[in-house]
Amino acid sequence: MMSEPGREVRSAETSRRPRGFTQEQLDWVPWVEPIVLADADELQRPLLEGDRGVGPYFRLLARNAEVLAHRSANDRAIFYGRGGLTRAERELAATVTSRHNGCEYCASVHSRFTSALSKRVADVQRLLDEGNEVRIDERWDAVIDFVDALAANPPRATADHPKRLRELGFDSAELHDLVLSAASFSWANRLMLTLGEPEVPA
Repeated sequence: MMSEPGREVRSAETSRRPRGFTQEQLDWVPWVEPIVLADADELQRPLLEGDRGVGPYFRLLARNAEVLAHRSANDRAIFYGRGGLTRAERELAATVTSRHNGCEYCASVHSRFTSALSKRVADVQRLLDEGNEVRIDERWDAVIDFVDALAANPPRATADHPKRLRELGFDSAELHDLVLSAASFSWANRLMLTLGEPEVPA
């Protein structure tokens, strides 16, 4: 799709696609024109407060304000809820799911969160470089294997996956959070991959 000068939608021919998975910050270029923040209506405006009104992703989703409101509430509950799984492992689950689904943009965002929260930058980079077959340590390997099996289409998870995690000390709330993180990002990855593409900043 060709676009007018200055518009955010760009053609595949002019985009700067990343070469593989990275923890570096990426841009995301939509294939459908987002709303202009100044034109947001009374339903859209509260959903685009702060940083969410800066980039094109949320301004594009704001074209359906009701869906964006539910999506944002769902995201907050899964990734910022109290109790249950640590935030670092929720972000690890999002990274693993994004790596499985081939979403370079989501993987870059959530691998940075995983690194920052876990202080394990090198381990996270190995996950991005080697894929979900990487072996890191007993706990992370169990998380990676379960989430990767959940992200598969059709899912490959079996009763052995949560059993292994329980043997490592995971409780029901933590397992629940892993499932929600994987499910949320299987949906988010498909949305990102359908509506646009990642781009290396100029």
